[in-house]
Amino acid sequence: MDITKYEIRDGKDFSLKEYSTFPTSQCTKKERVQFLEDNRLEIQSLQSKLYAESKAGLLIIFQAMDGAGKDGAIKYVMSGVNPQGVRVHNFKVPNSTELAHDYLWRVQSCLPERGIIAIFNRSYYEDILVVKVHELYKNLNILDRCKDSNTITKRYGHICNFEEYLYDNGIQLVKIFLNLSYEEQGKRFLRRLDRPDKNWKFSEGDIKERGYWNDYQVAYEKAIMATAAENAPWYVVPADNKPYARMIVSEIVKKSLESINPEYPRVSKEHAKRLMEYRDKI
Repeated sequence: MDITKYEIRDGKDFSLKEYSTFPTSQCTKKERVQFLEDNRLEIQSLQSKLYAESKAGLLIIFQAMDGAGKDGAIKYVMSGVNPQGVRVHNFKVPNSTELAHDYLWRVQSCLPERGIIAIFNRSYYEDILVVKVHELYKNLNILDRCKDSNTITKRYGHICNFEEYLYDNGIQLVKIFLNLSYEEQGKRFLRRLDRPDKNWKFSEGDIKERGYWNDYQVAYEKAIMATAAENAPWYVVPADNKPYARMIVSEIVKKSLESINPEYPRVSKEHAKRLMEYRDKI
């Protein structure tokens, strides 16, 4: 699978309208299942090496409109990996303690240590998405100079610098935007209303945020344009077809681990000699 067509490493000429919400190619269910299983085994092997080597960490960020399938993508793609080496963090509306700090503060303790894969289900990008759309920064209990009309533009720069800092400290970054259409979101919301086992997923806030659809599309386009970088790429994944979206995500995760190229640590000759002695004793 060619994932470069979903990849943005330079956002200068990025336009979200040029990226379809539906995949351009299809495959049979049998092919899809086999593809995901093959990738699952490869991811499992690479993650095991990453954990053992402990030289690099991998941070995978998922951003999307409600109903795009973030939870499902995480569940299906990361199933079977060693839970010791994976951390999943969900970032919701910040609480009073989080609001009393800088907006990047709450993610600091969730960053992956070397050897670990961290998955952010939403992230610090909410602070240039929902905060931008609803102009929430204007209500912060902070100095006026810190919440002027350039606040969001400044935050683009903060995030670029932050992600460069992470990369320079051994953390590989992958940012995935599940690109859902307005029509498909409506269908998925109706299923949440119609199916008792899905009712718990629906909230009144979903309808409110849907009313800001166009504003969010602009916010996502600006965010990707401003923060896509060679060492912190964005992937705009068509999300109207959940199974195919999961295939793409699995390939992105696999390729990201391959780019780190982890290996099991090699023991010294002296230590290898002692291992032979231990074998004889056993």
